[in-house]
Amino acid sequence: MLPGLAAAAAAHRCSWSSLCRLRLRCRAAARGSSDRQEWQNLVTFGSFSNITPCCTLNQVKFYSTNVQKEGQGSQTLKMEKVPSFDETAENIGAELKAPLIKQEPLQVRVKAVLKKREYGPKYTQNNFITGVRAMNEFCLKSSDLEQLRKIRRRSPHEDTESFTVYLRSDVEAKSLEVWGSPEALAREKKLRKEAEIEYRERLFRNQKILREYRDFLGNTKPRSRTTSVFFKGPGKVVMVAICINGLNCFFKFLAWIYTGSASMFSEAIHSLSDTCNQGLLALGISKSVQTPDPTHPYGFSNMRYIVSLISGVGIFMMGAGLSWYHGVMGLLNPQPIESLLWAYCILAGSLVSEGATLLVAVNELRRSARAKGMSFYKYVMESRDPSTNVILLEDTAAVLGVIIAATCMGLTSLTGNPLYDSLGSLGVGTLLGVVSAFLIYTNTEALLGRSIQPEQVQRLTELLENDPSVRAIHDVKATDLGLGKVRFKAEVDFDGRVVTRSYLEKQDFDQLLQEIQEVKTPEELETFMLKHGENIIDTLGAEVDRLERELKKRNPEVRHVDLEIL
Repeated sequence: MLPGLAAAAAAHRCSWSSLCRLRLRCRAAARGSSDRQEWQNLVTFGSFSNITPCCTLNQVKFYSTNVQKEGQGSQTLKMEKVPSFDETAENIGAELKAPLIKQEPLQVRVKAVLKKREYGPKYTQNNFITGVRAMNEFCLKSSDLEQLRKIRRRSPHEDTESFTVYLRSDVEAKSLEVWGSPEALAREKKLRKEAEIEYRERLFRNQKILREYRDFLGNTKPRSRTTSVFFKGPGKVVMVAICINGLNCFFKFLAWIYTGSASMFSEAIHSLSDTCNQGLLALGISKSVQTPDPTHPYGFSNMRYIVSLISGVGIFMMGAGLSWYHGVMGLLNPQPIESLLWAYCILAGSLVSEGATLLVAVNELRRSARAKGMSFYKYVMESRDPSTNVILLEDTAAVLGVIIAATCMGLTSLTGNPLYDSLGSLGVGTLLGVVSAFLIYTNTEALLGRSIQPEQVQRLTELLENDPSVRAIHDVKATDLGLGKVRFKAEVDFDGRVVTRSYLEKQDFDQLLQEIQEVKTPEELETFMLKHGENIIDTLGAEVDRLERELKKRNPEVRHVDLEIL
């Protein structure tokens, strides 16, 4: 029976395969190339190879075998009826006549993406430079710049609203046009640099000759700013102290030579060190009022702290050191003391003069502390006015030193023991050491960058936070630069919506809407956004300038403001 089934399947395999290929072609024509490939895969991978048709002229029957091993292995045959050949053909025709399912058109959305530009590590094509820089760095003349494009930009200076700049690319192209090649431009810059050095050397020689000429004929120039500072404020206090301490130093040395007293020697050394230190303070005051230059853009106000620090070191080394040395030598080798009458008279005069200088310094410090809204004690401890502070401490030490020296000399004259005089010298040296240590500490703190009062910082911060364009203030730093000058720095988080609205308030909305409606392509959108984006950035810069001017106007002590956009 099985060999007969195999023969029937082999006889009719061709007819069944032909019918299946016909059905494949019909469906492929209707569904497209993808379906055709699918049906071909079915045939290729043998999806119909399991079907064994047995065809007669009237019907097609499908026979399958189910082999079960029972005992020695019996076989049973199971026969199922399948649709006839005619029924299969009719089914295929019905499918061909059935309407095809309507396919939706395929829609593909293409996302427009702006191509990212690679600028490289160095890109200067969009840089702006000033006319002075163009002439200095590219060796051009003002007539050469007249032919270039001029661009008006917001000025970084307070006295002007806008100024003219040039595109760096235009300036570079013009310099190559004028000089021919980069090598020729480099040679010209080298020659100009050498000429500038020669000019500075010649100017230095001329200034020296001019000073000699003025010294010989007399200087009839009106009083300068440097000279005027010594007629008021700390300069006046320093000049008074120099005069008085100089006279005291002279008379104390005469008294020491006459008496040989160790305490009088310490007082003479004390007055000498005070006179030298106050001369150093006068030099610092004259230097501190100089106009800032490119090398020192924040000025020279810290010179007062520097000379005060040097003064403290000088007091410690010269005053305290020599007093201790003379006191120790007096203890080891006591010497008899002559009449102390003249010494007492000189000490009395020194007490009066030093007291007068101390009174001048106290009045000046009280006036300055009142102007700052601070107590006298706090103003002195924080060394807000270093020059006057040094005078105050030196004169206080001088008054106390006179009292100590007079007391020890009196004990020596009463008891006849020169050890009291040597102890007086050690006491004066210790007093000078304490004063010098305080001066070194306070001026070092000031030079390291000391913050202003917390109440003042809070007032500046609230002024910024109350502005509608500011969201928050971070990393606030307010540093005292000396001489009542403050530098303020803060990270500012601006509200972009307020800044943009400030820009839109100055625009013509009808024209703006028309520009928006004309945008049809990504290139036009890029041009539109670049134009208004740059204008919004300029508006943000104008907001920063406005806040800086407002801070300086309401707080005159704030001289330098650095607002960084967060």
